Amino acid sequence: MDRTRKGYARAAARLGVLEPALSIAECKAARWDVIVVGAGHNALACAAYLARAGRRVLVLEARERVGGACTLREVWPGFRISPCAYLVGLLHDRVIEDLELPSYGFHWTPAEAGMFVPFEDGSSIQLWDDDDRCEEEIRRFAPGDLAGWRAFGDLKRRLRDALRPAGDGDLWLGRAPTRETILARLGADHEARMMLFEWSMAECLEHFLDDERLQAAYMGQGVIGTNASPHDPGTASSHFHHQSGRLGGSPGMWGYVTGGMGMVSFLLCDAARDLGAVVLTSTPVARIRPGLGVELEGGDLIQAPLVVSGADPRATLRLIGDEADPGWRDRVNQIPQVGCTVKLNVALTELPSFSARPGTFMPHHKGQVNTPLSKDQWREGYQAAREGQLPERLWTELYFHTAHDASVAPAGLHTMSVFAQYVPHTFAEGDWDSRRAEVRALALGSIARYCDNIPAAVLDAEVLGPPDIEREVGLTGGHIFQGECLPEFMWDLRFDYQTPMAGVFLCGAGTYPGGSVIGLNGRNAALAVLGELESRARGGSVTQA
Repeated sequence: MDRTRKGYARAAARLGVLEPALSIAECKAARWDVIVVGAGHNALACAAYLARAGRRVLVLEARERVGGACTLREVWPGFRISPCAYLVGLLHDRVIEDLELPSYGFHWTPAEAGMFVPFEDGSSIQLWDDDDRCEEEIRRFAPGDLAGWRAFGDLKRRLRDALRPAGDGDLWLGRAPTRETILARLGADHEARMMLFEWSMAECLEHFLDDERLQAAYMGQGVIGTNASPHDPGTASSHFHHQSGRLGGSPGMWGYVTGGMGMVSFLLCDAARDLGAVVLTSTPVARIRPGLGVELEGGDLIQAPLVVSGADPRATLRLIGDEADPGWRDRVNQIPQVGCTVKLNVALTELPSFSARPGTFMPHHKGQVNTPLSKDQWREGYQAAREGQLPERLWTELYFHTAHDASVAPAGLHTMSVFAQYVPHTFAEGDWDSRRAEVRALALGSIARYCDNIPAAVLDAEVLGPPDIEREVGLTGGHIFQGECLPEFMWDLRFDYQTPMAGVFLCGAGTYPGGSVIGLNGRNAALAVLGELESRARGGSVTQA
């Protein structure tokens, strides 16, 4: 195995499409300790940790490129775009340091501009990540809410410090904590308990803020990728999940990865290969055979005592088939996994000029932009999508990678990533192919309400609804987090890395600590696998925690 960073092209050089490392015959003849199914970022992190521990690891990816939802492809010539993932924030420093990602070229730029929210009355607010600058905006925009805004931020800091302190005390490290462990960390902090377990996003905001525009500015942050209304219990917890990181030592910070978000997966792939893992693309697994290995679509059996699936739980269940534990099967089928988001990848001649703060290269282009909805519009949009209908308008979250890094688009042109909801997975009338143009017009129209150069600046737009995400990325139901991340499906209620099937493990976003580009799911799964291998070497077996 090559450990010298020579002898094969770096993954980024080929946009994740790897040259064949071994033939199928060679894979069948080799002896593997672990086979990893899928090459998403968590699976690649898992493979890297296993290889670092000296284990013989084979990664098999069905698609032509590595990365899953966090990859890069040229949607149009010169435009390098990730199909789903767009910003880095929850990628854990432990993974970055352990796998030496900076030495491979990992670099990110903080999105210090935070979140810009324009309103149809011409007002707007820039919610900077810098507290002093943000306070200036709050004081101008909603002075009566300054104390409440401070208290809202302080609650998130208390939660982060209690549950995810810097260092080894971070509860994201290792197997999932029980609710009792979490409550012990929170102590008598009633607000922390309410945010983590009970409040809807609407209730949380109403507890701290009075200005309805300021509430509207934050409302979507509780339902990102979540098939629930911000009026539903537990959605405030989703907001904390996305604010709980400490990337680069900056609490709650998000940023843009140089070269595009898919670089995270490409660099993890290179690290895994340099450590000795073999990664094969365009090699679909047809079946996981517990205790034996995997069967490829052509019928070839590649043997290994342990198999780790980076696929979502439902996809994994399909691969295991009749050999799945009945109780585990029931649990997989009970967890909601239907996507409600549409992703637009947009090529632009210039960045959007927002009527509230005109200009095509302004400070707010370096953060994210939310186009808000009223509380009633949130309710109505969610209900419409559940009934297979499109709402009258969409909540959109916009990201402009080219404002930080011009390398992902041709000179002088720009990209806009649009993350919007709610849309139906299945239409009551028609389907995504017949109604794609309608969704495109709805999404761009929802943005154009606040801009004076949209859609004129749009060169082209790719529209990915939930079925497209399922087909392109492999996420069942098009659910970007491999299942809901509401409190009833989090912490020790998420899937354990070790399944009841002998020698079968999970490492994707369906496991703890949940969805987003984190990497710890893969790292934690690798530790569980290593524990099982060590136990077997001693003649025992690790039981499921």
